[in-house]
Amino acid sequence: MSPSKFQAGVAALTMVLLAGCATPTPKDYTAFKAADPKTILVLPPKNSSPEVSATYGVYAQIQRPIAESGFYVLPVTLVDEHFKSNGLAVSDETHLVDGDKLREVFGADAALYVDIKDYGTKYMVVNSASVVTAEGRLVDLRSGQTLWEGRATASSAEQRQNNNMGLAGLLVSALINQVLATATDESYRIAATTNHRLLSAKSPGGLLPGPRHPDYRK
Repeated sequence: MSPSKFQAGVAALTMVLLAGCATPTPKDYTAFKAADPKTILVLPPKNSSPEVSATYGVYAQIQRPIAESGFYVLPVTLVDEHFKSNGLAVSDETHLVDGDKLREVFGADAALYVDIKDYGTKYMVVNSASVVTAEGRLVDLRSGQTLWEGRATASSAEQRQNNNMGLAGLLVSALINQVLATATDESYRIAATTNHRLLSAKSPGGLLPGPRHPDYRK
């Protein structure tokens, strides 16, 4: 293996590790505070990754951080079933539904649009990692105004410590990690961390505390 390829692999792994802990740019919450949404509709996430299980890997765990932030979240299983029963089985199609129609049907104050940019296990030169990256946009269904936008990444590589097993050992370990991650769908677990980083009121750059949170309007 050439030094250049080895260095490229190390650089790729470093970028994954740094992505999960990067300091977000301060957000302007003026519109969010003015709209003061109380009920949030979460649309089935759009999947821009090549992994077919990404949409429901993220969607199944997205309600918790929003509810814990103090908002009423329409049950995602019921929302998903409603769309499917009305012929919208693909998440991309649900994102095209007019905001006025969403408010008429669901009665929510705001809708959350999520786009999954990365989901799955990546094999790099000296390691493998399950990575989930998602972007979110909260839109006021009463005015159509964007209230909040965010992006978050989480990786299984963040929880591993480097050791002195040598290059050959690292390559074998990377292959084993990839096989185990694929067999156990480790990305599903990582998706929960991504959702929390993206949406939780406790996360820098996340949603503001809602009306059911003790820090509401503080």
